[in-house]
Amino acid sequence: MDGQPNMADLFGKMADMQQRMADIQAKLAEERVTAEAGGGMVAVTADGTGRVVSIKIEPDAVDPDDLELLEDLVVAGVNKAIEEAEAVKAQKLQEATSSMLPPGLDLGNLGGGLPKF
Repeated sequence: MDGQPNMADLFGKMADMQQRMADIQAKLAEERVTAEAGGGMVAVTADGTGRVVSIKIEPDAVDPDDLELLEDLVVAGVNKAIEEAEAVKAQKLQEATSSMLPPGLDLGNLGGGLPKF
């Protein structure tokens, strides 16, 4: 061998990595995180990709004379659920990518962290 990388090998590894990333994305879509606001008056569930999948609102949270409070609770719950989903995604991606990297190589501090999907 002349020290050149085997292109077929590299393409195979890239295809494997793409498949792993697709598998991770599929698993993230099945993950669920639920965040509450207003002491549980609003509960927002998001999947691991950060997509909101449901919002539950307690009847006591609905005050026709104070819709602004309900709006604020929904926004707070959505933001909290998205933050939790981002944390789950980052953890799952770090777990997956660490198994793809050579031992001792940590890219976590490169470019501001893990890519966003």
